[in-house]
Parts: sequence; C-alpha cells; structure tokens
Amino acid sequence: MVKRTRKEAARLDEAARAGWLYYCAGNTQDEIATKLGVSRPTAQRLVSAAISEGLVKVRLDHPIAQCMELAARICAEFELENCEVVPTDPAAPDAMFGIAQAAANLLERVLQCPDPKIIALGTGRAMRGMVNEVQRIEARHHKIVSLVGTIATDGAASFYDAVTELADLTRAPHYPLSIPVIVPKAEQRKPMQQQAPMDNILHLAAQADVRFVGIGQMGADAPLLVDGFITPAELKSLQDHGGIGELISWTFDKNGQILDHDVNNRVTSAPLQYPAQNTIAVAKGAKKVAAIRGAMAGKLITSLVTDEATAKALLP
Repeated sequence: MVKRTRKEAARLDEAARAGWLYYCAGNTQDEIATKLGVSRPTAQRLVSAAISEGLVKVRLDHPIAQCMELAARICAEFELENCEVVPTDPAAPDAMFGIAQAAANLLERVLQCPDPKIIALGTGRAMRGMVNEVQRIEARHHKIVSLVGTIATDGAASFYDAVTELADLTRAPHYPLSIPVIVPKAEQRKPMQQQAPMDNILHLAAQADVRFVGIGQMGADAPLLVDGFITPAELKSLQDHGGIGELISWTFDKNGQILDHDVNNRVTSAPLQYPAQNTIAVAKGAKKVAAIRGAMAGKLITSLVTDEATAKALLP
C-alpha cells in the first residue's frame, strides 16, 4: 500500500466525498462546491480525481462512501443541516483522531473565510483534539470566544480549554471566559456574569457566527465529574432527574430539554440557543450515543461530526 502524506490523504477523502455526491447522490457540481465549501472549478477537479484515483467503479470503492450514506441518513432522521461521519478504527475505537481531523477541516474553512467571523468554542477532549489538528492560519480578522468557563471552583485552569491554543495558531484575538464553570451558589452566577469583561464575552458568544461544541455523557465517568466540576452526589441527583448528557455544562434529558436543577442554576456558560443556529457538535463513542441522540432530538445542535460505529448506533 502506498504511504500517503496527510495532505494527500485529505485530498483523496475530499475527492471521495465529491465522487459520492456526484455519482451516488446526484448533486450538481455547483451543489458539491457549496456543500464542500470550495469553488466550482475545485469541485470539478475533485470529481475528476475520484475517477482518476480509481475510486469510482460500479460503486464508490472507498470507506468514505458508507460513511456518507450514514451521514445522509442521520441528517434525514434527526433533521440536521450537516453530518460528517469518519471511519472507525477497530484497533482504537475511542481514539479522537478521525473526528478531530474532520472537525478541524470544518473549522479551517471558517478560518479561511475573508469576512470577519465570531467563532465560539466549548471545551473538552473533542475540542482540544480538533484544535490540535488545525493548521497554522493567519486569521487576525476573526474573534475566538469561549462558550464555557475555563476554571474550576478552586481556581485551577481547565486542561482542555481550546480557545487559547486556537488563538496561538491563528493570531486572532480571543476571549476566554475566565470564571468557574459552575459556581457554588445560584445567586453568585448573575453578579459574576455581569462583571466586565465577562458580560462582553457572553455578548460576543450570543452573536457567534458558528459554535463548535463537544457532548458529554452523564454516566459514572461523566466529564463534569471527572474534571472536578460536580460532586458524585450532584451527578447522582442529575441522573435521578433524567440527565443523560451535557452541552457546554448544561445538563439535558433524553428529549434534549435542559433540566430544572440546582446544578444548571449554577452553570455560568453561555445560554443554549433554541433552536440551535450553526452549532457543530463533535462527539463519538458508545457511552455518548444517548447524549448525542438527546442533543439532536432537542435541536441543541445543527451539525454533527462522529464516527461510523456511533452513527450506526444512533440510527433506528
């Protein structure tokens, strides 16, 4: 097997996507250009490359083909605007690499936009993995904003904060939300959020052109618990009230409804949008299937980046 560089592999993946959209989904080259975020001539070259690389025969001979079919089914089933599904590595089913790359490609398209954008990020392993895959891009005309607090109640900084790292890669101004993710008492939240410049950061978050977020599960190894933001007793209480997942620390039930719970009353994150607008979730894994399904059911996200195994589990 020929060893390909990351750039060559990414080009082949894009050619496979273009080939599937053209030959299997019946899209025009203009439609392909829009969906892939490229010019029409580039879309034409990608379709041609799918043929010259031997990807198009009677069927598309590439693992991306089944992934794109799954993505189309998820979009139809859950009324998403977009879904990206990457192959699952059987040897490392929990590895973030595949979805991190796919999410990074989406983020890079936004960063390459000539018009100024407000790009808002959640925190967590998926966000950190995505930013780690982003190429260095000069993008000083954009603003990068935190959607969630970056410190624990004891003042420790979040290890998975991705905003500062992305700012280093792009030289874009960034706005970290330097307050605890969850405050000790509900009455402390509003005064903390109203402090300058936190109120300005939350205002920017509300105006974001695109949001990238992870989705956390609420099992025994819930990220909110593992990262020290809630106690075991609080996790148990959230579970007893139907909590099945969390998005930027807001806990929701199987229908995607935010719980009326003391913990949520103490969350300092930017408010969730109903319905969500241009919100891209990056999540995978058997443990997260119920949480991802709930987020989609509640219209908390508009797009999903996941892997093949998770996509199959999400579908009826």
